[in-house]
Amino acid sequence: MVQAVVVLLFGGRSSEHSISSATAGGVLRAIDRERYRVIPVGITREGAYVLEDDDPDKFALNPERLPEVVDNGTRIVWPESTANRTLSVRRPDGAVESLGEIDVVFPILHGRFGEDGTVQGFLELLDLPYVGAGLLMSAIGMDKHTTKSVLRAAGVPVVPWVTVTRAALERDDDLWRRRIRALGLPVFVKPARAGSSVGVSKVSEWEDLDAALDTAFAEDSSVLVEQAVTGREVECGVLQGRDGAEPRVSVAGEIVVSGRDFYDFEAKYLGAPGIDLVCPAELHDGELREMQRVAAQAFEAVGGQGLSRVDFFYTGSEFFVNEVNTMPGFTPISMFPTCWIQSGLSYPDLITELIELAR
Repeated sequence: MVQAVVVLLFGGRSSEHSISSATAGGVLRAIDRERYRVIPVGITREGAYVLEDDDPDKFALNPERLPEVVDNGTRIVWPESTANRTLSVRRPDGAVESLGEIDVVFPILHGRFGEDGTVQGFLELLDLPYVGAGLLMSAIGMDKHTTKSVLRAAGVPVVPWVTVTRAALERDDDLWRRRIRALGLPVFVKPARAGSSVGVSKVSEWEDLDAALDTAFAEDSSVLVEQAVTGREVECGVLQGRDGAEPRVSVAGEIVVSGRDFYDFEAKYLGAPGIDLVCPAELHDGELREMQRVAAQAFEAVGGQGLSRVDFFYTGSEFFVNEVNTMPGFTPISMFPTCWIQSGLSYPDLITELIELAR
């Protein structure tokens, strides 16, 4: 079998750099080495593309030392034009070495400068096939306000929200605070373009609103304030259909919050207590079918390419879409692969399916 060359792209400039690196470790460990030759390309926090070590253990998720891409002096040299797909590396001594022709790029990048359409546009300029959502779908999925607007226009139920900027608050503070207060308590305050629950706060008293806004504005210039929904937090994975077929939707997983305010960064990735992940979630057949129907509808509304994890609040009578993540957490214990494993698709096979969809 001739091996396809897969460039695994990870790290990046966003606040989710370490989660991206940890995801890369999981993929490096599980990818089918008989089918694929992997070139690990790390992006430092400053945006340098470096040739990384093909070592899953180097990027293990350790709460005491989060993994990261460190500048090792190498530099990746991308193809000069669409006329060829040769990837090269410039060593610290200046010597340039060919790494071979690229078949597909797997950008496991979370957050801004990677999941938001920027890298997707770069790869399209080079005419390189890549895993996941395209430029427009990535940009829509990264911006929570735009996602909600598109979903609402498509008839997908979403939670009421207000989007505000620091400049808008400075122009008419009273107007925007009245709009926010109209949502009622509690509310969630979150950056419009950040993931992994970075910068997110739950506000149960209005006097805590300013601190929550400051936390969110530290991540982005645009902030969402969302009405809290009393209900279950459930989510499922979606994969693009083959050859124009309908999207495929996994079984549901559930986030059971017992000892924390919400499913925050520490609980997601660092094993903090107070959260249980249950997969498959306990749903009646009719409930699961309805959730899967809405998930597929949401996926297609934002572009219908590659993969996504669709997150819901379920009130017992209605599924409200909270977010559509176009490059969800992808470590072996993350909810997206877990839901697919419970649906009969192993982690290595899921990686293969995503690569083959891109090819």
